[in-house]
Amino acid sequence: MQKNRYAFSLFVIGTLFFVFGYITWINGILMPFLKEACELTKFQASFVPFAFYISYFFMSIPSSFLIKKVGYSGGMMIGLLIMAIGAITFVPAAITRQFGLFLTGLFVQGAGLTILQAASNPYATILGPIETAARRISIMGVCNKFAGVIGFYTLYKALFSGMQDELDMLKNGLIPDHMREATLQHLSNQVILPYIIITAVFILLVIFIKLAKLPHIEQSTEAGDNAHRSIFSYPYLWLGVFAIFFYVGAEVIAIDYLIPYGDYLGFPTEACKNFPMYALFALIAGYFLGLVTIPKMISQRQALIAHLFIAMILAAVAIYSKSVVHMFQPNLAPDELYATSARLSIACVIMLSFAHAIMWPAIWPLSIHDLGRHTEIAGGLLVMACAGGGVMSLIYGKLIDIPSIGNQQGYLLLFVSYLYILFFATLGYKFDGKNKQLKNK
Repeated sequence: MQKNRYAFSLFVIGTLFFVFGYITWINGILMPFLKEACELTKFQASFVPFAFYISYFFMSIPSSFLIKKVGYSGGMMIGLLIMAIGAITFVPAAITRQFGLFLTGLFVQGAGLTILQAASNPYATILGPIETAARRISIMGVCNKFAGVIGFYTLYKALFSGMQDELDMLKNGLIPDHMREATLQHLSNQVILPYIIITAVFILLVIFIKLAKLPHIEQSTEAGDNAHRSIFSYPYLWLGVFAIFFYVGAEVIAIDYLIPYGDYLGFPTEACKNFPMYALFALIAGYFLGLVTIPKMISQRQALIAHLFIAMILAAVAIYSKSVVHMFQPNLAPDELYATSARLSIACVIMLSFAHAIMWPAIWPLSIHDLGRHTEIAGGLLVMACAGGGVMSLIYGKLIDIPSIGNQQGYLLLFVSYLYILFFATLGYKFDGKNKQLKNK
């Protein structure tokens, strides 16, 4: 019976992580969609992920206190209801074609998702032994990224189906002025039905969680000599918060900007639309590798370090792909050199997601280990750090608008993330504030 309850609880949490993935990763489609529908610059379009992720910063601490009041299950249901409000906001936003209203809807969805994450991630982490936490969160990650693949495919079909000719004409300025407004409004209206359906799904999930009756997990209010310690006396937690900040920033840049990057490199639109899905498949492959190897073959911390080095190599090749290709094939004609280097660069950016797969599930347990009664508030702080996805995407969006930098050189920003996370995985996780080192988890 205990095994059945454990498996059912994982299934419920996996369903919620599916929701996370669907809502989070469709931003990669919404950004180019709203760029055209609302006639935005690249920098303005980067406010799509910013509005979504910055809500984590404002809502994470209130989420922690809310979860202390209503419990994990209650927090999940409230989060879903708020997400439903954010999703239905897209209907008036589409009718009026107001970018600010779209951003409001995204912010509200992000706020609801913050509560949902603050409840679900700690729940998944403490549902079993801490040594296998990365394995459980990897399972959740598979659900999350598989949902992202479905989200990209279904939303792209819903938003752009039958609109490709109009989009090409809009991009090339071929729509007559007297037809332009009607064409843009028709494009904007494409978002209405999908978000009505998404709203309905959120409400159904509230009912599902209510009926599921997840087992209640009590966090220890005493933790030996840690019982009276303040949350500010755990340096490794605060260093972990910044590790999550930089990780989410790197992951968002690596996926949400794939369509604009493919367009920048000269790939056709039909090819570009598939790049984010390929990246999510790479993430899923990385999660499956984690499931097989952690903790039997390698610890979650060692896997984190290995994947960071893989990520840095891939990022370097993506940025300097032309030099890499020229090194191995010096006799290529200029056009062929550019085409080959473009394919190599986009492939490396896609494969960054494989390297990113272990980072979230490995950073979480290293950050909340042995916090006892502080676990809920720590979960809120770590979720707050997801704001990195908004802040870093905004910085990247500004960088790519600078002609001397552009989309490709802008990926140098990723090294800020990787080097900090490497510091956390090698040294930062040890700082427990009492001159003791955490076990090598």
